[in-house]
Amino acid sequence: MKLKQIFIALLFALVTLSSSAYAEGHDETTVHQEENTTKKAYQPKTLSELASSFWETTGIKAIFDTNDGEMSADPAGEAKEHKLGAFESSFGRIIMILIVFTLFYLAIAKGFEPLLLIPIAFGGLLANIPLAHMAGPEGMLGVIYNMGIANEFFPLLIFMGVGAMTDFGPLLANPKTALLGGAAQFGIFGSLVGAVALGFDIQDASAISIIGGADGPTSIFIANRLAPDMLGAIAVAAYSYMALVPVIQPPIMRALTTKEERQIKMGVQRPVHRLEKLIFPIIVLMLSIMVLPESTPLIGAFAFGNFAKESGVVDRLSDTMQNSLINTVTIFLGLGVGSKLAADKFLVLESLGIMIIGLLAFSAGTAMGVLMAKLMNKFSKKPINPLIGAAGVSAVPMSARVVSKVGSEEKPGNILLMHAMGPNVAGVIGSAVAAGVLLSIFK
Repeated sequence: MKLKQIFIALLFALVTLSSSAYAEGHDETTVHQEENTTKKAYQPKTLSELASSFWETTGIKAIFDTNDGEMSADPAGEAKEHKLGAFESSFGRIIMILIVFTLFYLAIAKGFEPLLLIPIAFGGLLANIPLAHMAGPEGMLGVIYNMGIANEFFPLLIFMGVGAMTDFGPLLANPKTALLGGAAQFGIFGSLVGAVALGFDIQDASAISIIGGADGPTSIFIANRLAPDMLGAIAVAAYSYMALVPVIQPPIMRALTTKEERQIKMGVQRPVHRLEKLIFPIIVLMLSIMVLPESTPLIGAFAFGNFAKESGVVDRLSDTMQNSLINTVTIFLGLGVGSKLAADKFLVLESLGIMIIGLLAFSAGTAMGVLMAKLMNKFSKKPINPLIGAAGVSAVPMSARVVSKVGSEEKPGNILLMHAMGPNVAGVIGSAVAAGVLLSIFK
């Protein structure tokens, strides 16, 4: 009986103490709320004061008042922010909005990489809205950027999806075409020298030169590591040149080959055993681990996606990577990259240099792939159509399609698509390896 009384007394004391603590906390919360309410108390305004207050918050006023002290917005926060100059806060924004509308036109009317140009361009439009600070750490674009671009997560997920969509069969059927993918990476290292010659430091030049691989996710991955302030210009250049493959590559291909070479017909490829396709991504990954570990984030994601596809036992996972996952990440990746298209970041002299170097790098990669195919023909018993060398850049599968189109125009019925896919997928691996080499320089 005494134990029961003691238990009841303890329980009563516990309830009393809890109630007192709650009351004190509640009182403190009430005090804070009252203080906050006092701080935010509305002060009555006249009609003219209301109109003036509204005018101060309009985008028109922010654009035309160049001395309003508006700060830039950056996902990294105040450490990277600065007071906007007169040009950046006014005409710079207008110019960027016009550039964004141009990207919309290219994506919608011309079909140039719409899946990425539309999110990137729309992100650029949001980043240039006055006063909204959409690209700041608490803005939508800033949150997206910090969520998956600042930590390089989104490019890796894209590579995973690309791996799940890739068929290594054409490369395994004709392994020597891997040399064409390797030769096309000359554009990366050639443009690195050119960028340094133009005055860029070695770190910025490395980030710019990767455009020559025509690989958007790799360009974003490297730019974020080495030159985050140039990310917007590098990403736009990379995806723009990928979209312009049908315009840029055919003249180079025709200039470096004769009509007879363009008409070379390649035979039917040998069948590739399923086991070969299953083992290949593991071999590629193990080689990268032993020789160039810096490339394994990209190659590892790519190899996993491809291995899941070729295993044949996780179709649901493979289908998710090929469709819903890569589509979702593409939206976030594009909007996050668009956060770097604000006028104060994009409208600088370096952006023009990036666009020029990127074009030269991509052209050089295309040319070296074609020239390597011509060289291989001097030592090969079975002739190679030099056109497939242009597919050595990593613009999968657009570059291979362009090669096939040019080949069929030169000789109707000459189907080069599957032959071109060999160097095309080799170019994906080649660009990731090149990225690892560039990153290793700064270790």
